[in-house]
Amino acid sequence: MEKFSNIYERACARKGSEQVLMSLINSPVTAADLMLIEDDLWLEEFTRKVFQSGFYWSVINAKWHGFREVFWDFEINKLLMMSPEVLEQKSADERIVRNYKKVQTIPDNCYMIHEIQQSHGSFSHFIAQWPTDNIIGLWDYLKKHGARLGGNTGPFALRAMGKDTFLLSRDVEAYLRAHEIIEGGLQSKKSLAAAQAFFNTLVNESDWSLQALSQLVAFSIGDNQVPE
Repeated sequence: MEKFSNIYERACARKGSEQVLMSLINSPVTAADLMLIEDDLWLEEFTRKVFQSGFYWSVINAKWHGFREVFWDFEINKLLMMSPEVLEQKSADERIVRNYKKVQTIPDNCYMIHEIQQSHGSFSHFIAQWPTDNIIGLWDYLKKHGARLGGNTGPFALRAMGKDTFLLSRDVEAYLRAHEIIEGGLQSKKSLAAAQAFFNTLVNESDWSLQALSQLVAFSIGDNQVPE
């Protein structure tokens, strides 16, 4: 396995300088700040990522104001009371992207968040306290207990909200395969465990976050675009 220093040096060279590279890398929010996030925002981001999957993100983002209007700003307490009949009506509203199967994920993920609120006080506390050295365990939890949050959907939502996580982007996957860290299916338990172990080792070597390391690995391989 490559050392952090080797990956870092190659990424610096590819981006032109250490200064340019570091300007492209950002960090997750702190656990304390994560705990301050309203749980409604988690449901909103899960829904956004579910709809962005398979669609142009720009299309979903352009309609997002409509989504917020139709689904009561994703307020958990209101959505818990929504009947199946009302959900069906809302799924046909022209202000949103009308995909009933994806609309159905809203109450399902709402219930998941509500259940965690009962046991952990808030969904944000639950997320903030999850150990990053087993972030794939959180991915698995969202996949099993949420709706359509498997694959990269759950991890992308976590990243968007500020939870420290690596991402299995095309460049990161290409790196892991090129260095024989993973083989076979990307989402297999073996591949996910190997990816987690790889990033945990880099964390110990560098004291960087998973997010920063994931970005670093991506910048060290694939199509290189040096900012002008």
